[in-house]
Amino acid sequence: MKTINTDIDGVVILEPTIIEDARGYFFESFSQKRFNKEVNETIFVQDNESASLYGVVRGLHFQKGEHSQAKLVRVVYGEVLDVAVDIRKSSPTFGKYVSVRLNDKNKRQFFIPHGFAHGFSVLSEKVIFQYKCDRYYCPESEGSIRWNDPDLNINWGIAPQNIILSEKDAISPFFKDNLRNLFD
Repeated sequence: MKTINTDIDGVVILEPTIIEDARGYFFESFSQKRFNKEVNETIFVQDNESASLYGVVRGLHFQKGEHSQAKLVRVVYGEVLDVAVDIRKSSPTFGKYVSVRLNDKNKRQFFIPHGFAHGFSVLSEKVIFQYKCDRYYCPESEGSIRWNDPDLNINWGIAPQNIILSEKDAISPFFKDNLRNLFD
């Protein structure tokens, strides 16, 4: 596994070593020992999976306070543009984001530490998306930022008229209106 640091400290892309032959392929998708040594000492407690169609944008979601989650995300089938936004007020990269294409060909994973909003857009016809969390989901601690926030100016790789949102994501607060919910 190769670790690739991004422009935001702590946000890491993981690129597996894939062994291929006439039968197919094999790769180690997760090793707690290696992850703790090479990325971040994190113990994951919950795995989630979603399926979505082209044009879906999920996010930008986060958990507040003691329920903040670190995530390790990957695509099993299809392709997404995955986005992590730094929402730590005291961070030098506050309000900045990192994006990476994850798909079933490159098998990359994306580690998003505590203090980030997360979202993705579906670039393929269909996607199966998996992620690990280090804390359990708590509905009372949920927060979100509008996908098309003008201050963040994220290019989701999809024409705006083709974007499909949940009702909740369509009315999420903008970044500047959300400051009281962000991390100190």
